[in-house]
Amino acid sequence: MYEIHDNRNRSALAISGALLGTCLSANTLASGFAVPELSTAGIGTANALVANPVNRGAVPYNPAAIAFHDQSWLSVGSLLIGPTFSVNTASGNHDSAGADWLAAPMVQAAVKINERWSAGLGFTAPFGLETRWKTDTFPPLTGSIALPPPPLGPGGSVPASPQPTSSSLEIIDFTPSVTYAVTDEFAVAIGADIYWVKSARLNSSLTQLEGDGTGLGFNLSALYAKGPFSTGINFHSSSTINVEGTFSALNPTLVLIGALPTSQTAELDLDLPWRLQLGARYELTPALAVELDWTRTGWSSFDEIKVKGDLNGAILSRDVNDWSDANAYRLGLTYQLQEQTQLRFGYSYDETPQGDSHFSARVPDNDRHLFSIGVGHSLGDGWELEAGYMYVMFQDRNYRSATPYLGGAEINGTDAINGDYEANAHLIGLEVSKSFDAF
Repeated sequence: MYEIHDNRNRSALAISGALLGTCLSANTLASGFAVPELSTAGIGTANALVANPVNRGAVPYNPAAIAFHDQSWLSVGSLLIGPTFSVNTASGNHDSAGADWLAAPMVQAAVKINERWSAGLGFTAPFGLETRWKTDTFPPLTGSIALPPPPLGPGGSVPASPQPTSSSLEIIDFTPSVTYAVTDEFAVAIGADIYWVKSARLNSSLTQLEGDGTGLGFNLSALYAKGPFSTGINFHSSSTINVEGTFSALNPTLVLIGALPTSQTAELDLDLPWRLQLGARYELTPALAVELDWTRTGWSSFDEIKVKGDLNGAILSRDVNDWSDANAYRLGLTYQLQEQTQLRFGYSYDETPQGDSHFSARVPDNDRHLFSIGVGHSLGDGWELEAGYMYVMFQDRNYRSATPYLGGAEINGTDAINGDYEANAHLIGLEVSKSFDAF
């Protein structure tokens, strides 16, 4: 009897480790969900605005641009995202049952203090995630473990592997900044990135993790503009967000056999990457301007995730991500159709940081093409109305791993999630702004 009871406990511990490792290590997927669209003007120009001294929507990409505006102003808008993910596995084609549309804030305030000094405050959502998969999406993860019948056990069976189901992350960035005009042609700015994880949810078919947290970083920027030419740079530091939440078991049998407690608190450090953007803009004519930008994101700093439980600070999961730094190449055009109306066009090619060795179904990322169009119109008396649309086309990813899935927590990068992944997204930006007399 002791032998059977000992084996049951070892099975329970194995199941527990698998559940904890798979569910909680899903935070490694944060490296695949940057949202660089910070303003409606940015949506219309495929985010090529870091060297733009003209448009108000350039300020979230380069706070130093405030120095080149003669007035204070406030802009309020929203980014709407309609993502679509699907995968074709051995069990057929499956669509991600995520939210039809997601909303993110785009708010920016700029205050001219005097001829040299300005201040700004922004509210944006530079990172976000929303994917959902049904439990029958990945056949290798649908097996079960038989449990001993009474009186030695509860009988029946429990799933051998947790399947990734719902992943959601909402991060808001509060960015206060101060700008100083060194000369009439050159300005610099310094600011803070105050990150708030409003909601973090990482669920499997058997468990759920929900939490929130905060983190702090900084940003530096500069902008030089003379005649038809301007160039800009913006840097955001990396940041570590302490996420605290509740980890719960959804399967009562797992609680009964001691594989998992009903609920426990857990915490993890979520590392957000640094971001560097360089750009150059040239006015070909008084009406037509073109900008080329290069962005590099330091996803390699997102190297490891460790999850700690509330029992003696025990490490519940340690996961190595092995992501790579990634580049984005952006082209933006603005055309002044009339004195009150500006047309915007953009294209961007964004690289994925996610290699095959740690590929995950929670964020089936790949290289992507971004196509955008937008318009800004002056309504008079300091009012401006802007609208933008972007189509994001992910390159198909036909994932086939040579690493067999052996059960337990190691699912990412294995053949358990083999499939043909497709994704695209529609983005819509709407924004209204009002300028005020400066100092």
